Amino acid sequence: MTSSRPPIELRATYRLQLSADFGFADARALVPYLRDLGISHLYLSPSLQARRGSTHGYDVVDPRHFSRELGGPDELRALSASAHNAGMGIVLDVVPNHMAADDQNRYWADPSLRAKFFDIEPETGIYRRFFDIGELAGVRQEDPAVFEETHELVISLVREGVIDGLRVDHPDGLADPAGYLARLREHGVERVWIEKILDPGERLRDWPVCGTVGYEFLDDVCALFVDPDGKPALTALWEQVSGDRRSFAEIAHEAKLEQVRGPFRQDVERLARELSDVPPPGGLDALGHALASLSVYRTYVEPGSGRVDDADRRVIEASGMGPEIASVLLLERPAPAAFVTRFQQTTPAIMAKGVEDTAFYRYCRLISLNDVGGDPSRFGIDVGWFHASCVERLERFPLNLLTTQTHDAKRSADVRARIDALSSVPDEWAEHVGRWFELTDSRRSGGAPDDVERYFLFQTLVGAWPIAVDRIEAYMEKALREAKRNTNWIGPNADWEEAVKRFGRALYADDAFLADFEPFARRVAAIGERASLGQLVLKLTAPGIPDMYEGDELAFRALVDPDNRRPVDFDWRQAMLRRLMGGSPPDGETRKLFVTLRLLGLRARRPEPFAGTYEPLDAGPATCAFVRGGDVLVAVAVRSGPVEGTVEAPRGQWRDVLRGEERSFGSRTRLRDIVSELGIGVFERL
Repeated sequence: MTSSRPPIELRATYRLQLSADFGFADARALVPYLRDLGISHLYLSPSLQARRGSTHGYDVVDPRHFSRELGGPDELRALSASAHNAGMGIVLDVVPNHMAADDQNRYWADPSLRAKFFDIEPETGIYRRFFDIGELAGVRQEDPAVFEETHELVISLVREGVIDGLRVDHPDGLADPAGYLARLREHGVERVWIEKILDPGERLRDWPVCGTVGYEFLDDVCALFVDPDGKPALTALWEQVSGDRRSFAEIAHEAKLEQVRGPFRQDVERLARELSDVPPPGGLDALGHALASLSVYRTYVEPGSGRVDDADRRVIEASGMGPEIASVLLLERPAPAAFVTRFQQTTPAIMAKGVEDTAFYRYCRLISLNDVGGDPSRFGIDVGWFHASCVERLERFPLNLLTTQTHDAKRSADVRARIDALSSVPDEWAEHVGRWFELTDSRRSGGAPDDVERYFLFQTLVGAWPIAVDRIEAYMEKALREAKRNTNWIGPNADWEEAVKRFGRALYADDAFLADFEPFARRVAAIGERASLGQLVLKLTAPGIPDMYEGDELAFRALVDPDNRRPVDFDWRQAMLRRLMGGSPPDGETRKLFVTLRLLGLRARRPEPFAGTYEPLDAGPATCAFVRGGDVLVAVAVRSGPVEGTVEAPRGQWRDVLRGEERSFGSRTRLRDIVSELGIGVFERL
C-alpha cells in the first residue's frame, strides 16, 4: 500500500529518546504539547527490536519487528495516527551499519545467516565492528538481499505513510554509502537525513538526501560566539597548565595512531590481508599511519566504477601517507577493490575513537569547541563564514537539520555557550584558575587529579553549574577513561579515579573555593545565557530545519551520554508552555521556551520566507544579521557587551516577533534599536 497523503511540511523536529521506561505510548501523550510548541515532526530514536535491556536501541536483533519494550507495532501505529491527526509526522532513526552480535539475533545465531549478513573474514572469524565495540557487528548492506531483508519493514511503513522520513545512523561504515542511499530513494524513501560528520569546510556529497543531522551547524554556531580576541590568553593559559605546546592536530594524530596500534590492530591486519599474498607497501606500520592520516572521516572512491572525486584526491594527496598506498587508494595502481573499500570503512572508526573519544578529552584549551565534527584548533569563526555556510546550505540542502544538541554531543548547547563565554573574559578566567589551583592543591592525592584534569573539571563546572555531585563524579570517570592518560576503559586505574572523585566532592564543601568560584560562575552564566538564546534564534531562522533535543526547550545543562539521557520532566514543560500561552510574560526560566514558541509560530504562520532567500546584512563583526525571503529580519549579537554600530535595515513597516511592537526602518538603523538587551531581534514585515 502506498500512502496518498501529501508529505507534511517540515518546520521543526523534536528528538525523543525512547526506552522501556518511555515508549511509543508516552511519546503519543506528548503530541498535543509538541504541536502547541510548533513542532512538525517527532524524531524517534531507533525503534526496531533491540537486545533485552537495551537503553538506546542501536543494538538491533530483529529488523523485521518493532520493539516489544517500546510497545510494538500497534502502539507505533497509534503514535503515528495521533501525530498525523495533529498535522505532524514521524522521522525514525535507523541503523543499517550494524546489528547486535548476540544469539538473540537469528542472523547472528545461525552460522549460514551470519556469513551472509555480517562482514566476517571466513578464515579467521574476525568481523567488522561498530567502532571498537565487539557486541555490534557490521552488516553487509552492499548485498541487495541483505538490504531487502533488513529494510523491508521500515520501507513498507514509509510507503504506507506511517513513517514520514528516516535518519540514517553512521552511513560512513557502509561499503558503499552512495549506493545504499540510492537504493533507499529507489524504494520510495524521499526524506532521508544522514549522520554524516563533516570536517569544517568539507562539503556533503551530492547524494539523494535532505542533508545531514546538523553537526556542522552545531559547530559553526558555537564557534560564532567565541571571541577571537581571547585566543592568545587562553592558548597561553592552556600551554602553562598542560606544559604542552603541540597543536591539536598533533595530539589528534597521536591519539589516532594509538587506536591503530591498539583496539584496531585486528582491523589493520585484516585490511592488509585483502592484498592477498602481497604485503602492504611499507608494511603494517605504514598502513596504520595511512589509516590515521586523513583530515576527514573517510573518502568515497569507487573501485567498481573507477570514479575518484576531486575532493577525495585532495584529501589523500594532503594526508602525508606513503605514496604507494596513496596511489592504490586513488586507483592509480592495481589492487583488490576490497582493499580500497575496507580502507574507507575503517578510517571513520579510527577518527571517531582517536579524535572524538580521546583527543577531545586531552586538548582542553576551550572545551566548548571539542564536539562532534568540530576542530578545536579553529578558535571561532567570523560572521562571513557563517553567512557563506547558510547560503550554500540553502542552495544545496535546504532541508538539512540544524541542531545544537544530540544524544551524541559532548555537551548541551547551554553548557557550550557558557564555556564559550570564557573567551570574552580570558584574563579574568586565568586569574580565577590560578587561585583555584592554589586553593585546591592540598585536596589532590598522589598527584590526582593532575593539572590538565583539574583544568578540564573547572571548565566543566563553570559550564554546568549548579550540577549534582554524583553527575560530576560519573562524568569525570568517563572523561578520564576517554582521555586514556591516567586510566582507561580496558585497564581502569581505580585508585586514580577515586582520587579524582574525592577531589570533586571536596570542592562542593570547600567554602574558600566556592566563595571565589560561584560569583564568577554566575557572571559567566549571564554571558552564556545571552549566547545560548542567540544560538537558538539562529537555529530557528537560518536555512534548514531546526532540530530540538528532548528537554532543551528549557534550560538544559547536560554533559555527555548517559548524562544527556536523564528523564525529562515533561509535566513541568507542559505547565510552563500553558503559562506562556495564557499570556504570562517570560522570565529567566521560560525564556528559551518563549523564543521557541514565538519563532516556530512565525514559521507556521509565514512559511514562505523560510523557504525563500537568505540575504546577509553587513552589521559589523559583532552582529549576525540577515533577511529571510524579504519578509523576516533577524539580528543576533555574537559578542558580549553593548551592541554598537548600524545596519542597512530593509525599509518598511515591521513587527517585533518577540516583543509585539511595530516599527518602521529607514536606511541606516542603529543595531541597539533592533537587538534587545538579550542580544536578539526578529521582525516580520507587515
